[in-house]
Amino acid sequence: METITRPSSSPLLPIYQTTYTPSISPFLKCKPKTYRRNVNQTVQSSKYGNFLDLKPQPKQESMEFDLSWYDPSRRSRFDVIVIGAGPAGLRLAERVAGYGIQVCCVDPSPLSIWPNNYGVWVDEFETMGLQDCFDKTWPMSSVHINEQKTKYLNRPYGRVDREKLKMKLLGGCVWNGVVFHKAKVWKVDHQEFESSILCDDGKEFKASLIVDASGFASTFVDYDKPRNHGYQLAHGILAEVDSHPFELDKMVLMDWRDSHLGNEPSLRSNNSKSPTFLYAMPFDSNLIFLEETSLVSRPALSYKEVKMRMAARLRHLGIRVKSIIEDEKCLIPMGGPLPRTPQDVVAIGGSSGIVHPSTGYMVARTLALAPVLADAIAECLGSTRMIRGTSLYYRVWNGLWPIERKCIREFYSFGMETLLKLDLNGTRNFFDAFFDLDPHYWHGFLSSRLSLKELAMLSLSLFGHASNSSKMDIVTKCPAPLVKMLGNLAVETI
Repeated sequence: METITRPSSSPLLPIYQTTYTPSISPFLKCKPKTYRRNVNQTVQSSKYGNFLDLKPQPKQESMEFDLSWYDPSRRSRFDVIVIGAGPAGLRLAERVAGYGIQVCCVDPSPLSIWPNNYGVWVDEFETMGLQDCFDKTWPMSSVHINEQKTKYLNRPYGRVDREKLKMKLLGGCVWNGVVFHKAKVWKVDHQEFESSILCDDGKEFKASLIVDASGFASTFVDYDKPRNHGYQLAHGILAEVDSHPFELDKMVLMDWRDSHLGNEPSLRSNNSKSPTFLYAMPFDSNLIFLEETSLVSRPALSYKEVKMRMAARLRHLGIRVKSIIEDEKCLIPMGGPLPRTPQDVVAIGGSSGIVHPSTGYMVARTLALAPVLADAIAECLGSTRMIRGTSLYYRVWNGLWPIERKCIREFYSFGMETLLKLDLNGTRNFFDAFFDLDPHYWHGFLSSRLSLKELAMLSLSLFGHASNSSKMDIVTKCPAPLVKMLGNLAVETI
């Protein structure tokens, strides 16, 4: 990694043109994605960055795909019912059904296009055979610590093509025999060796195991501790612009600069206490995804505040938004307690605590853990013994959250609690030191693949790389989160 100091009068390097040709997934029935540009829509104000009154273009609501729909004339009992057809639900359904286990996936709209944008490190998808599910990749990323310092990260990053990924997972589900039912689940009931769901269409299904993959807002998973989450909040737009100053061969992972708030004293003061950063994916010189993000706060930062900071930033950068192709409002609960384990409903995805407590990353980790959970389910329901009831729930939950994985999550939650205590300067100093670490450590931390021993080594190395002011932050602000982590670790290991 290289650290470059630049004069403040030239905050960004010149733009280098790159080309990109999308590939066609074998599961797709549609052409490679192109983004429709609206030549008739104009900015409603002469001020740069004033995109707040613009409306996004109409979206395609659903995809065309031949699913295996539930036949009402057949029995309504399955081995496993998966609630939700997001990345977590489809990946798990595909893998479980691959063992010959009867799976039904229930979702209000199984063919709807996922609304959220997913950014992942390319190597994470490559290890899962999903390298054909990007609509754009960048060979490097940049992190703007402040107006004078920028770090380059030599690790390719990609924006997930949501349609390609969903088509690929749906194709695997159909191939393995997953049955789909279009409905919203209203109620889940349990008996000793069997569970049932009641849908809003009046249909009832029974199964040996119910898996909740319906997201953060689920009411089917129980907690026995207060849910004191931190919250990541972001506002993003895929926009057509007159121009932008970003290099086309690099995505901007974090831009912590605040010079755009020089004429906004109130916004600048708030940002110095609870900072936000810009996350940017340039597709070409006129098409870019821009997102203003609050990494973590408690309570959640005001959505209006985040949008105002973003508007000020775009004005400062001279980015004139001509039209908005997509927009998104993102609120991700981070950290907090895990669900009560074991319990009758098993969870994966947002309702399971899988989201990275320090970063908000989830999709790659969910896709990687779904096969692990599927193996645990298959060991119980795919065996001749047919383990059910309490023994089944215990084994499956333990497959998702073994002791070591729980302890590792406590460490990541410690990272979140530390970030919550840092102001803008503290946050800058933290990431200045963090991205100076050996790539093995920061790669592994962001991708949730370090062992407890490696996380301990990361902590020592991070302290060694930290500036004096950052070390002072660690000494004065970390003891309380550290004591909390050690207490939770003691509880988990008893």
